[in-house]
Amino acid sequence: MSRRFIDLSVTIEDGLPSDPPLMIPKILYIDHKQGAETMKAFYPGVTENDLPGGLGWAVEIAEVSTHAGTHMDAPWHYHPTQDGGKPALTIDQMPLEWGIGNGVVLDFSDKSDGYNVGPDDIKEKLDEIGYTLKEGDIFLAQSGAAPYWGTPEYLVKGCGFGRDATLWLIDQGIHVVGTDGWSWDRPLSFQARDFEKTKDPSLIWEGHFAGIEKGYFQIEKLTNLDKLPPTGFTFCCFPVKIKNASAGWIRAVAIIEE
Repeated sequence: MSRRFIDLSVTIEDGLPSDPPLMIPKILYIDHKQGAETMKAFYPGVTENDLPGGLGWAVEIAEVSTHAGTHMDAPWHYHPTQDGGKPALTIDQMPLEWGIGNGVVLDFSDKSDGYNVGPDDIKEKLDEIGYTLKEGDIFLAQSGAAPYWGTPEYLVKGCGFGRDATLWLIDQGIHVVGTDGWSWDRPLSFQARDFEKTKDPSLIWEGHFAGIEKGYFQIEKLTNLDKLPPTGFTFCCFPVKIKNASAGWIRAVAIIEE
């Protein structure tokens, strides 16, 4: 038996316009020639003749939001409290046992942009593959946004998950969910339009705000979900430990036994 590894994380790139302007990553690349100069501060008297080919180390300086690239949101992102008033967990408090589990991926890319996925939509997709969710499964969704990664259109593409769908998943024993869209919720522009029409505050960030009632962790900006079977793979998603943070970057990987 062999193992096949599938990379499910996008690459964090300098200037990539798949976020609002404030959140677009900025990366300063210090090449080996420049690195040779910086090494002089650590090795007094060193010259280029002392270095292999006259070159030193390469270093990158990044200004990156914790929500850039493929990342995991913690309940603290949604609200200061969860589960009836308990302090919301930050990303460094994510239980490690939740970072690996049986993966289940459902394809909602047939839904229109801005569609609000409900429990019945999830049940229908599960019936199509003949699967019942189990405690500790990690639930992943193709939203329809993935083909637009790297473009400004990415922010307004794909469907998303509403409050009822999110709470239903948590009730099935799901602790971690994920999407290849920009947000677990449907694109915010659709929510904003509907709120403007109805003035119904329950429409605002409803999937995320469900975490106030029942805490959960969610992954955004996944990729390559179309390369996975619906079930039968192990999903790994351990976040970088950032003290008291609302999110952390992950290298999401699927492992398929063959």
